[in-house]
Amino acid sequence: MIWENIQLSFTSLLSNKMRALLTMLGIIIGIMSIITIVIIGDAMSASVTDELAGLGADNITVSVQERGRTSSGMGGMGMGGGGARQTAALTGRTPLSEDLLSDTMVADMLAFFPEDIQGVSITHALGNAEVRDMDRTANISISGVNPDYTFANSVELISGRWITTEDLEANAMTAVVSDRLVSQMFPQGTHPIGQQVRVFMPSSIEIYTIVGVYRHVENAFMGMMMAADEIPTNFYIPLTTARHGLLERNYTNMTVIGAPDTDINVLTSALQMYFDMVYISNEFWQVHVSNMTSMLDMITSTLDTISIAIAFIAGISLLVGGIGVMNIMLVSVTERTREIGTRKALGAKNFHIRFQFVMESLIVASIGGIIGMVLGIFLGGAIASIFGAPMVLSPVVLIGSMLFSMAIGVFFGLYPANKAAKLDPIEALRYE
Repeated sequence: MIWENIQLSFTSLLSNKMRALLTMLGIIIGIMSIITIVIIGDAMSASVTDELAGLGADNITVSVQERGRTSSGMGGMGMGGGGARQTAALTGRTPLSEDLLSDTMVADMLAFFPEDIQGVSITHALGNAEVRDMDRTANISISGVNPDYTFANSVELISGRWITTEDLEANAMTAVVSDRLVSQMFPQGTHPIGQQVRVFMPSSIEIYTIVGVYRHVENAFMGMMMAADEIPTNFYIPLTTARHGLLERNYTNMTVIGAPDTDINVLTSALQMYFDMVYISNEFWQVHVSNMTSMLDMITSTLDTISIAIAFIAGISLLVGGIGVMNIMLVSVTERTREIGTRKALGAKNFHIRFQFVMESLIVASIGGIIGMVLGIFLGGAIASIFGAPMVLSPVVLIGSMLFSMAIGVFFGLYPANKAAKLDPIEALRYE
């Protein structure tokens, strides 16, 4: 009986192809929207996770904050050596030199955790500048770094060396530049190590000697906003050189890199307790310690919440599609009144009539769900590829969307099916 009802349902749908397609349209759009949004959300989450994981899974951020101020957990990422002015801009209160992290504090911390810490990365951003030589130019973003920077960040050296302790002690005018800067500034085949470049800053012109070249990795999101040759690449110089001339010598934040065999969460808690004791007598300032895991969890949770909210809104179109299914099924009941009367006169029971119309509604919703799923996968994958994010396809979402579309079909098909089943066979046969 089930197979006969399925055949009857397909026969009815094929006899009105355009009407059936228009009926499915709401279901198609709803399922397509949900699948697309979920794929994009998962792709963005995976991309952000990869980006942050690339910064170092063993990174712990230590930052000075005003007491009572909640932290976003992002302080210090790539901006580890900002001074009092940066902290004042964030909090409204200006810290004194003794409120900040000092070289002495860093040395004491390393002595207190001799086996748990691999290195401490401290940076100081000088902002964007331009390298010029005749008609050749390259946009750069200057960062003062220390030797431990490479422990906390993914930097692949192609040739030369990294910034050393000797560079810091001498306030050396040395730089590690990207391979893209080399291709922009030097003729092909030129060996860049030892070459000098002239850097044009807002208030000065400085000359640096290239001691190392790293491989530049394109950022997909930056590539969407500006041309590739306009995106500034990192221009690394010694931390002391970047901070030369500043009255404030201490830091607002730094990145601690855990040793390979160290439990990062345990070390994070231990560092928080350690700095709580160091700052116990400081009335206005404290140190907040967080690791990359907490940042990843926070960002992933936020993206998931946004995706669910948008998918829920898109799901409203499924309800609209369900109403469209019910409307067409009511029209179908009216058009097939004599057919229903004939079937009842030949012995069909209410259950058979009800089952046939519910099956038709279910098939309409299922076919619409399948088409919407295919379109959603294609559209979501296309958008993810545009942003350079990996496509993540969750079987749970696909199965859940399909079951939901089928449930919509059954739910909105019940009323027309009941109406058809309750028709009086005599009145139905007399219907014109």
